[in-house]
Amino acid sequence: MTWMRWAPAMERALYDPGQGFYRRPEGPAGHFRTSVHASPRFARAVARLLLEVDEALGRPEELALVDMGAGRGELLTGVLAELPAEVLARLRPYGVEVADRPAGLPSTALWTDRPPRGVTGLLFANEWLDNVPLDAGEVDEDGVLRYVEVDTATGGTRLGEPVSAADAAWAGRWWPVAEPGDAVEFGGPRDAAWARAVAGLERGLAVAVDYGHTAGRRPPFGTYAGFRDGREVAPVPDGSCDVTAHVALDSVAVPGLHSLWTTQREALRALGVSGGRPALALATSDPVGYLRALSGAGEGAELTDPGGLGAFGWLVQAVRITEPVSLAGLPGWQTLGA
Repeated sequence: MTWMRWAPAMERALYDPGQGFYRRPEGPAGHFRTSVHASPRFARAVARLLLEVDEALGRPEELALVDMGAGRGELLTGVLAELPAEVLARLRPYGVEVADRPAGLPSTALWTDRPPRGVTGLLFANEWLDNVPLDAGEVDEDGVLRYVEVDTATGGTRLGEPVSAADAAWAGRWWPVAEPGDAVEFGGPRDAAWARAVAGLERGLAVAVDYGHTAGRRPPFGTYAGFRDGREVAPVPDGSCDVTAHVALDSVAVPGLHSLWTTQREALRALGVSGGRPALALATSDPVGYLRALSGAGEGAELTDPGGLGAFGWLVQAVRITEPVSLAGLPGWQTLGA
């Protein structure tokens, strides 16, 4: 039995070179399904967004696509397949991931374990931040906020030492707790990770997509969860399963940038993904086309389902460019104070 705070336990369970879950050869797709795996329409929507970013940037000589938490390169490969030759000739794709470079990735893609610096284009983080390790806390019976420790063999938890001044300040600003039993997940490491990634953009758009929450809608209990072999399991940080926790998307946002919080449902619909069924008349005039359109509608419905993938939060931040055309019309854009 080994007791640790959640952050070091997650770090070891997910990324340890010898036993980390994300070092496994089968990759995340062997255990759970993201929007990328659900349908090629997701990559098509990201490709459309990249083209709009390219236009807003004035078609630079080199255009970057940075895929944070790139898995086995599925999103990169899917987006590249949707782009015209003229854009591909200028594109520099980056896969940012701790695992080894996957076989079959286009030779133009650079595979790295850290976000690039000084690039211009689109930085896209699909279900990356939820795997950035973070600690949890709980208020004890005496009103003291203490770290939660986890048994790395069983997933059992207990209260440990009082939290640091930095984590107490983060909680006071973003996730206030006061009553015995109140729980908090300290998002400081994710704020810092996102800030580092966005700082690598000279100009462009940064998008974080994840299950998340904002002030006034914090979860009352912990959100740590585990996934293995296509099923949700107990979040035991022993390297046998994925371990995630939802993201405080408002704290993550980098100050000083024009920003939007929206849902995946709204973002993808703005980018042309629809779950609408094709007209029944098409079944008579073009049966094959009707079946193809019907399949696509099913995929679009899954990606935008408000009770499933469509409930993901999208944090969109513009770095020295105007908003892309498709997303510009969505309500809620604001410039964050420094």
